[in-house]
Amino acid sequence: MKTLLLFMCAAVSLQAADYYVTVAGLGGDPDYEARFVKWAQDLERELKTDPDAHVITLSGLGATRQQVEQAIAKVSSEATETDTFALFLIGHGTFDGTDYKINLPGPDMTGAQLAAALNRIPARRQLVVNMTSCSGASLASLTRKGRIVISATKSGNEKNAPVFARYWVDALHDPSADTDKNGSVSALEAFRYADRKTAAYFESEKLLATEHALITDTANPTGVRDPKPENGQGLLAASFVLIRQRTESGKALSPEKQRLVSKKEDLEAKIDRLKYEKAAMDETDYKRQLTALLLELARTQAEIDR
Repeated sequence: MKTLLLFMCAAVSLQAADYYVTVAGLGGDPDYEARFVKWAQDLERELKTDPDAHVITLSGLGATRQQVEQAIAKVSSEATETDTFALFLIGHGTFDGTDYKINLPGPDMTGAQLAAALNRIPARRQLVVNMTSCSGASLASLTRKGRIVISATKSGNEKNAPVFARYWVDALHDPSADTDKNGSVSALEAFRYADRKTAAYFESEKLLATEHALITDTANPTGVRDPKPENGQGLLAASFVLIRQRTESGKALSPEKQRLVSKKEDLEAKIDRLKYEKAAMDETDYKRQLTALLLELARTQAEIDR
């Protein structure tokens, strides 16, 4: 019995880890160089608000293809199936009609080379946010089951340097990005926030929009502008948490509190999934399941707050 109890306590205390790699490629001129490095640093700062997150940031001359591959290989050697992984790409990209490439010091890196490296990471839940120019052309290479892929542009023909990255970073600290007010920001919420802010930027500057972000989380290489139940996109992104709710005593949570927080996140993911399935469900059954989940979520939150 004692052995069983020890095993159960150990299992409860084990928490899935979060791994993040940010790559800011070559700027081409001092203005872009400074801009890309700043966005990468700002993103790193936001991600490190979680003291347990594993964060690697590469930029400028320190972001060669070899160093990118080494960073991803490090994650591959440490992460497990239950962990989460996210890759953020900032900078200039190119597309020659066949291959997408991110501009790096020395040899550039193609979408296929990135995919080959990422496919060795065992984490089942993955996110790739490609915020470079021409990034829409990388969707075909990067998409796979269990991986959310976001691109700042809709194709390889949108070649102007995007501003999407600026607003993606803002989404991680702007309270308005948390549209469901659950204290966390999901990949879907960040996508919608950054896409909305990007569109507003072009409108305010009275410029023709030169970037149109896409998202896919169904392994379909054809991304969508507006993820919703009708097109089947957005479910995974809605459950992929980027920034979690913080508490002053967060680092000292007991195993029981950790279990409750994990349960809360699981219930929120189930609610998101149910909302996406609503269109195909009987209305009475939908309301019954939603009510049960919301009540259980309220009870769990009450236990956390005690």
